[in-house]
Formats: sequence, C-alpha cells, structure tokens
Amino acid sequence: MTLKRSHSAVFSTQIGLKENNVQRFPIIGSLLFVFTMLSGGEIAAKPVHVEVSKFPDGSYSLLRDGKPYSVKGAGVDGADLATLAAHGANSIRTWSIDGGAMPAQALLDKAHELGMTVSLGIDFARERHGFDYDDEQAVAAQLEKVKASVLAHKDHPALLTWFIGNELNFDFTNPKVYDAVNEAAELIKSLDPHHPTTTTIAGFDKKAMDAIMRRAPSLDFVSFQLYADVVNLPKYIEKYGYEGPYMITEWGAVGHWEVYETKWGAPVETTSSEKASNYAKSFVKAIEPEKKQLIGNYVFLWGQKQERTSTWYGMFLDSGERTEAIDVMHYIWKGKWPENRTPRVSPIGLDDKVAFDNVFLFSGDSYEATLNAVDPDGDPLRFRWEVRKESTATEVGGDREVVPEEVLGLIKNPEAQKITLKAPESPGAYRLYAFVYDGKGNAAHANFPFFVK
Repeated sequence: MTLKRSHSAVFSTQIGLKENNVQRFPIIGSLLFVFTMLSGGEIAAKPVHVEVSKFPDGSYSLLRDGKPYSVKGAGVDGADLATLAAHGANSIRTWSIDGGAMPAQALLDKAHELGMTVSLGIDFARERHGFDYDDEQAVAAQLEKVKASVLAHKDHPALLTWFIGNELNFDFTNPKVYDAVNEAAELIKSLDPHHPTTTTIAGFDKKAMDAIMRRAPSLDFVSFQLYADVVNLPKYIEKYGYEGPYMITEWGAVGHWEVYETKWGAPVETTSSEKASNYAKSFVKAIEPEKKQLIGNYVFLWGQKQERTSTWYGMFLDSGERTEAIDVMHYIWKGKWPENRTPRVSPIGLDDKVAFDNVFLFSGDSYEATLNAVDPDGDPLRFRWEVRKESTATEVGGDREVVPEEVLGLIKNPEAQKITLKAPESPGAYRLYAFVYDGKGNAAHANFPFFVK
C-alpha cells in the first residue's frame, strides 16, 4: 500500500486493479499454510497471510488468510494471555520485541496456542531520549536490529502486524524519524510480504500526520492512541481529510493530562468505576460506529504500571485483581457480563470534601475518610487504605516512573470502610488510596490527593 498526498491525504490503490474489484495491498492473493511441529515442541509453520483491503465503497478491512479479521485486542504488559482470551479478546499488541514479561517467541507461541494473534512492536529510538536521526550510522544500526527482529519472527502463524515504534511524535523536531520509519517499512516488506506495517501516533497530531504522509508512504495504515479525546477522533480524521485505514492502538482511561489538577499540580484521578464508564463511552462513540476506515483496536492496558499512580492505566491492580474496566471489555468482546462482577465505588470523601476541593491538611491533625462501595453479586467486601507521597514524575509517552514511597503509621484500622487519617508530619503533597476486594479476584479503587501545610 502506498501513502500519497493530494488535496487530502489518502491511501492509493494498487496499480492494475479495477475500481469494481476488491483492492488488496500490499500483496494480492492468499497463502496456503501448513502447521508442523519441530522436535522440541517449537511451532514451525508457513506464515498466515494478512493484508489491508479496500472495497469499492471506500471501506477497509483487515484480511487474515483471505477472511475479514476483526481485531478485538489489548495492549499486554504482562503475560496473562489465557485470562485475556477467556474474556473474549482475540489479539494482543506489544511495544518491543523482547522487552515485556515474555520474549517474543514465547509470546507468539502462547498466543497461537490460545487462538490469538500478535501485533509485534519494534522499539524505535526517540529524540527525547537523545537519539539523533541525522546520525546516519546510528539509523543504519537501528535498521539492522529491525532486520534481525523481522527475520526471527516473520513466519510465525500468530503474527498479525508490525508496529514500527511507539508514539515517535512525542517531542519530535526532526522529521527524519519518519524517513527511518519508512525505511523500516520497506525493509519489512522485502523480508516479510505477509504482514502489514504501521506506526503509532500519540493523539491526533497534524504535524506527525503531515510528516507520515510525506515521508512514510510504505506504511500500510496509521495507528492512533487517544484516551478521553478518542471520542473526537472521527471528526479529527474527517477534518484532516484522511481517507485511509487506521487502528486505535491505545484507548481506555481518561489521561492524566486530561483531568483537573489541584492548586499544587496533582491530577485528580477517576475511580475504577468512573474509568469503566469511560471505556464504555469510548467504545460506543469512537469505535463501534466506525465501520469504514477503522480496521481494529487495542485497549490499554491489560496489565499494571506506574504512571503518575499505580492505578491510572492498568486494568489490574499490582496484586493481580481485576478492575471494573475488565467487566466492560468482557461485555464488549462477548456480548454479556462476566459471571462475577467487580465492586463499584464512589469517590473518597475526606471530612466531607472531595478531591476537586483542593484539600489542605494540617500536619499531625486527624481527619475522617470514607469510601462508598457496593458489590453487584452481594460478595462481602474487604477494604485497604494507604498513603503515599505524590508522584513528582514528569515523564511522557509512558516512560518508566518510580513508585512513590508509602508513608506508614498514618491510618488507624486501615481495613475499615471508614478510617481516621493522621496528616503526615512533613509538609508537602500526598495521596490517599483506597482498595476494595470481593474475595473473588476482583477489586475497585479510588484515591484522593491532598497537601499538608
């Protein structure tokens, strides 16, 4: 497939195809594949051919082995693929080849065993980390790493697509990064004609889109990553004039840059129940209705990570419990709710105030905090509270963050629904966390930023 610039940015069709025929690219036709087993139990197979196809009405579809393939996927930080499959997903995406909980080969093998596909991420260096895309030698060395990754995994039957870099538009100034992306796409096509290529963009970034349209024509489609703003993506695409295929490769919670900040700069995080509502809203408004250009999506995040807080983006707690966002995705993927639902919670109240009230506490004084919770199945609930220092992280793009230290000895009876909080002695920014467990592997959470004078 080729990206072209005209009055509006559109994907061109393959030469020689008539308008009344299905247009398929980059390779036309299908591939017969045979599964065998090597001694040692490793999977040996010919690749399953995947392509992006354009139909006479201007709509696009992802075809796998010649059949329409609807991606119902999640970004995977850990390796709990069996649970993901059980909830109804059929695909996963990664951010690097071997940088996750499982090496790429093991991940592909496990996905194949579960009947799932994998969009493999190829890590690409970022300007914000000091990489210079004017350094031809460094760019060439990076391309050699791409070659090695592709050669290692291109024939695996679980492979779906290649993701070249992740959110390379963050703080980029040198458009040559997208020259390098195009070189990688061309190289991949020469080595692997069976799997499409894309790169992901943080938000709908016109500067990045312009650069991709001019400099990366060998990409098969573009991928967008938006959070609360994902509901506006269809109108952004229409306004820009982009008529090609795309995926949404991160979506879910409201981003920490999209929420109210306290007077001292702490973002006010939504509860697990509010997050679940946003997952549902995003799907209904930006994903489910888009039948023409959208060819798949990956929800974020099937796992857990620290990003401003330990609960902001993960669909699991760090202790492994499922949150309400998983209930929503189960319904989206399977058309029914799971047998046992997660607890639902309202925001924390601290001396009858909410986080939007910009709450200042006095060191050493005591305050009452409570959390309202209900379990849809009537399961008995267990509560846990903790206080941590406020994160001082300024990283962007999901870069690694340090978990702030817990401050002990401030909560009397931390397993009660209503607690007494003693304000820390040291002035500064803190956050009160509450967790609710149903004893069935499900949990809910809420937190409350406060400042000690």
